[in-house]
Amino acid sequence: MASDAHGRLPHWDMTTVYPGLDSPEFEHAFRSVVGDVERLTVLFDRSGVSKREALEIDEATVRSFETVVGEVNRVLDEMRTVSQYIRAIVGTDARDALAQAKLSALQPSSVRLGVLLTRLTSWIGSLDIEQLLARSPVARAHTYALHRALVEAEHLMPPGEEELAAELHPTGSHAWNKLHSDLTSLITVNLEVEGQVRELPMTAVRNLAYDEDRDVRRRAYEAEIDAWREHALPLAAALNSIKGANNLLTRRRRWEAPLDAALFASAIDRATLDAMLSAAQDAFPDLRRYLKAKARLLSLPALTWYDLFAPVAGGRAWPFREAEAFIVEQFGTFSPRMRSLAERAFRERWIDAEPRVGKRGGAWCMSIRSDESRVLTNYTPSFSAVSTLAHELGHAYHNLCLAERTMLQRHTPMTLAETASIFCETLVTQAALEKAGDEDQRVILEESLQGACQVVVDITSRFLFESSVCERREERELSADELCELMLDAQRATYGDGLDTSVLHPFMWAAKPHYYGMSFYNYPYMFGLLFGLGLFARYREDPRAFVSGYDDLLASTGMYDAATLAGRFGIDLRSPDFWRSSLDVIRADIVRFEELINRD
Repeated sequence: MASDAHGRLPHWDMTTVYPGLDSPEFEHAFRSVVGDVERLTVLFDRSGVSKREALEIDEATVRSFETVVGEVNRVLDEMRTVSQYIRAIVGTDARDALAQAKLSALQPSSVRLGVLLTRLTSWIGSLDIEQLLARSPVARAHTYALHRALVEAEHLMPPGEEELAAELHPTGSHAWNKLHSDLTSLITVNLEVEGQVRELPMTAVRNLAYDEDRDVRRRAYEAEIDAWREHALPLAAALNSIKGANNLLTRRRRWEAPLDAALFASAIDRATLDAMLSAAQDAFPDLRRYLKAKARLLSLPALTWYDLFAPVAGGRAWPFREAEAFIVEQFGTFSPRMRSLAERAFRERWIDAEPRVGKRGGAWCMSIRSDESRVLTNYTPSFSAVSTLAHELGHAYHNLCLAERTMLQRHTPMTLAETASIFCETLVTQAALEKAGDEDQRVILEESLQGACQVVVDITSRFLFESSVCERREERELSADELCELMLDAQRATYGDGLDTSVLHPFMWAAKPHYYGMSFYNYPYMFGLLFGLGLFARYREDPRAFVSGYDDLLASTGMYDAATLAGRFGIDLRSPDFWRSSLDVIRADIVRFEELINRD
């Protein structure tokens, strides 16, 4: 379903999962998953699943292992559907008291399940994995997960401490994360729009950064900054608490630094990260050329922060219905399977596109069951919104490819989680460029480069900021003013003379939810962009041979590390040359953008 007959943007349909939070079907599923977590606990106790002395791999151990893994996969799958259903409702309306209550009521079982997974990791660390692999087909199907569990087991605290950390999480880091999510979803801003003062949700105010009127963008930016400043105290407290807790747990788990734990979770090493960041830094002058070219196009001496997302003159609007048709068509050029996925997402109303009070900002996709996903966006009729929608549907395609995997097999690191989304976004963008005249090309290129600039330049600034915060938080809490200054330092170091450095965004640490979850959430986006561009280049070389290998790669992102999967396509992730070759795609677009501007 696209926008309705009155042009309203679609809301997703969750009734196909459960009729409602107060329905018998949901209550049965909720009680079932809570009970199953308790029954899984009994199974763990009966099977001796915990850290212990090295175990002999006899028939009894193999049977226990296979039974436990089968039940873990089943309960994780069940928990996914129930929890994602509730989160979908909270994500579109943070004011829904029943949804908030159900989410809170589910937390103890979620925590208990997390404790059980930690116990499973400890138990695996006690096993002779090679003997187990030789005797169990279930173990062989989970080889990668087992080897990762061995490493993770070396970084676990004693069982009692891990259990205490998990039980404190809902009232600690998770509570602070929830505060950020709920508070920012409910912030409203009074702003004059078309001669009338209106109370707008923060998502709508931030969307005005895309308005063609510079005065509107400026006033929206200033109102946004004022609103963040007004709410800075609780948000700074949340960030300090989350990073403080993460630093503490990192030390207790014997990781050298939070980044090392994050790299393990991302399935890459420091050599890969360093090669990527080095190549990105080398590309900053080129991306600053893009920013200066955009300033010339807008007849400005330099871009300010509120000009970053300014639309360039010309180019057509993209109503939601046209976005739907175009995405379906272009997905079909890749494969019938990808087209079918897109058609299903629109037809079965997987997409929630309308910005509104209480709805979270940004865009994301979540797997809810089997091959079924849900996509949240805050849609505006621009090509940028089209590419964002294609990006999120790429995640849904990835979920489709993973559908036959068990929950332990499909656990995908953030670095590889962006592979399909970037590929699909690039597929749609390149098709739009091929069909466009000069004016539309200029608009599409600008929006594509705008996104690339965010992922390469801005995400580097976020990485620098978070590195500084983690380091300084070891000593003491940081005030909101100090957080703002660290953010400005990071933005100056990356944007350089590409922006007017007197008008940056000191409260980006408050606006971005990524800092309030796992540490160093941001750099995987850069990995995803550049890895996706590299794969797209190989697709263009031989489309027919690429498709089957690509789907298999997506189906395997929880079963191999990033370097192994990249090697299937002849890619060496530890070589700066690969990352430079991906950035060359962006450099070529910058040259093309400058040529189009020079024709005017």
